[in-house]
Amino acid sequence: MRKFALAVSTIVILGAGAVAALASSTPKVVARAAALSTPTSRHPVGVKLAVDFGWGGLDAAQQPMLQKLDIWFPRGSKYNGGHYASCSYQRLNSVGPSGCPKASIMGTGGGTAFADTVITHPQITVVNGGANAIYFFTVLNNPARVQTPVVGHLTRVHGNFVYHLSATIPQILQVVAGVPIKLTDLHITAGKGKWLELTSAPAGVKVVFTFNNGATESTMIYLQNS
Repeated sequence: MRKFALAVSTIVILGAGAVAALASSTPKVVARAAALSTPTSRHPVGVKLAVDFGWGGLDAAQQPMLQKLDIWFPRGSKYNGGHYASCSYQRLNSVGPSGCPKASIMGTGGGTAFADTVITHPQITVVNGGANAIYFFTVLNNPARVQTPVVGHLTRVHGNFVYHLSATIPQILQVVAGVPIKLTDLHITAGKGKWLELTSAPAGVKVVFTFNNGATESTMIYLQNS
């Protein structure tokens, strides 16, 4: 039986507007499948993804602010958020993940960021928003407490990719108490049952980061089977 390897290979392409600080960074990406049997259209496999991004060798002065994250999922992927318990933006924004159905919580994550010269650690809860949305509820305690959902809008696309997930970081998380928040690494683990499933061995997942200085950084993630 062919099985998915836990390792992924990555290709990093820097956008034309990237600055020297970004050119010195190295994204780190790891992903794993929840089930290891090879998927088919008749026997899809639910997956649990653990993704880790980092930009090394940067200090508070060099690090730009992350403003937007775009992810394109390849053919062979199937998103089933419309068939799982979900939470509305209004409820999540007002009471937080604890006020949402337990079954709508799909994962957790966190990161490290500069708040001026101080290190701060955002905490993330991944919440199912239904057929067209995934929420990344983010809590930041330093330099002041801020909590808000980051909305991931999911749309169907054509060609080599079937879904596009686009998430813009709210201004309330970009600047807190007058201090710019500069993310240096991000890790998210998400997936439950067949919330996200594979119907065939997938091609690469495309990830694009957009920063406040106009730079973009693009990474292709390849799940391989063995």
